[in-house]
Amino acid sequence: MPMNWNPECGSCGKVFPAGFQARENHCRSTGHSPPTFECDRCHRWFNSENARWQHMDSLNHFAHECSQCDETYPTEEEVEEHEIDDHYYCANCDRTFMNYNNIKMHLNSNVHRGSNTPCPLCMERFTTATGVAHHLERGACPRTNNMNRDTLYKFVRSKDPHGVISKKLIGWHSEPTYEATDRTWTGRGYECYFCDRLFSQLSGLNQHLKSPVHQQALYHCPNRGCGRDFTTLAATINHLESESCGFMRFENVQRGIGDMVTGRRMLGY
Repeated sequence: MPMNWNPECGSCGKVFPAGFQARENHCRSTGHSPPTFECDRCHRWFNSENARWQHMDSLNHFAHECSQCDETYPTEEEVEEHEIDDHYYCANCDRTFMNYNNIKMHLNSNVHRGSNTPCPLCMERFTTATGVAHHLERGACPRTNNMNRDTLYKFVRSKDPHGVISKKLIGWHSEPTYEATDRTWTGRGYECYFCDRLFSQLSGLNQHLKSPVHQQALYHCPNRGCGRDFTTLAATINHLESESCGFMRFENVQRGIGDMVTGRRMLGY
């Protein structure tokens, strides 16, 4: 392109030393247009889109600028992604986080997501797929009879013959249930037989015993390179939502929970 130190009209070639506003007024009154391949940030124009793009890329002249640094990008979406990934900054809330994991948790919370993931059986809505799985495992879904961690595992395993997400436990039966009595009092607290943890109240110990803490791992991460085991489906899904092993995107987990719970297909497949 010829070297032009001032904005030009793309239709008649008139130069405007007074700047872009003067050219805009000219174009508005005459019906003329700016040069087709003009830089988003300076007066330079080019003979092709490729040349314009190379110029903007090399000089950081894209239209949209990061609020945290001087980097520019072609779209607002790319600026937002950059601010999240590189600055841990949420523009909507004007908040900066300590690390990437913290801002991802924030973005995936109900602050931004609301309750958009429904239980496929009763349609109660949750913030994440983890909430749906926890809802089913604790027997809170009114559309199921006696649903709990064990019965949900049996169902998932029956729909997962290749063990994509469920562990193949030969001869597995439902986990035994435990209930502590006053005899667990040691003088300092109520003691868990399995881990020696002390609780100030017997109800606290029994709640601990009813949790999956000391139960057998029933699931595993479907990423063969990860290999982590989990005692509940909710913990498995929470692991996938964290994207810590890179097997699935958070959004794909949300879309896949309904298919998995209804037996249409396992997550990620």
